Amino acid sequence: MSRLDVRKTYKLYLGGKFLRSESGRTYPAVGADGNVLARVAKGSRKDLRDAVRIARGAVGGWASRTGYNRGQILYRIAETLEDRSATFVGQLEDIGLSNAEAIAEVGQSVDRMVWYAGWADKFVQIYGNLNPVAGPFFNISSPEPTGVVGVVVPEEPALLGLVSRLAPVLVPGNTAVVLASEASPMPAITFTEVLNSSDVPGGVVNVLTGSKEELIPFLADHMDVNAIDAGGATPEQAERIQQGAVHNVKRVVLPVGDGPTQSPYRIAAFTETKTVWHPKGL
Repeated sequence: MSRLDVRKTYKLYLGGKFLRSESGRTYPAVGADGNVLARVAKGSRKDLRDAVRIARGAVGGWASRTGYNRGQILYRIAETLEDRSATFVGQLEDIGLSNAEAIAEVGQSVDRMVWYAGWADKFVQIYGNLNPVAGPFFNISSPEPTGVVGVVVPEEPALLGLVSRLAPVLVPGNTAVVLASEASPMPAITFTEVLNSSDVPGGVVNVLTGSKEELIPFLADHMDVNAIDAGGATPEQAERIQQGAVHNVKRVVLPVGDGPTQSPYRIAAFTETKTVWHPKGL
């Protein structure tokens, strides 16, 4: 018996919910063969503002969890990602990867999420310290999350690039507003379904699809965004991000070229150091 396919409507992911763009706009996700794979939501300025507001509301709850608990949740993301590996492999093949390349990218994405999950209860011991001072004081420095972080995902690799930029932001307790790959948004959209079923609290990760050229200026200028990972930005977009960052002294992490794709220094890039002085007493 023949039947019609049930076509999915691909939406934004804000506050743990799948929402249409307030503008009602969509755009086609096109495969390597030129065929339209799906139509996805085209996020607007208001969608981005909503995402930042939601992310700000989620910072306190996420940052207050123990590093061990955040690590558990990131590990659960890796588990769910691996469970859905066949779907991701198919989507990566649709955008031009061979089967072997697609399987390798999904495997690397799972492994990278596990790697960062393992740092969640350890990075404080590495980057925090007891400072030697000349006086009867304890002087202790400890890393804390920066807050709301904008993440500009590289256009490729569509899945591994997303995981590589997002995971180190989440480890120390930041929340994220993510601009997905514009040309290949399908892996990012499916990744939101992974997040939704992996115990990630609503609002911790918010994913927008659409035009980076349109959304980046609003992200750069937003006064309630504390930092931006510009790893997926073009040189012109990165320059625009730096221009917008001066308004509230955002931290900007620029593309690193051929630098390491996983490193604990990427976690440190999205932390602030709090130093406490306390008298030792007699």
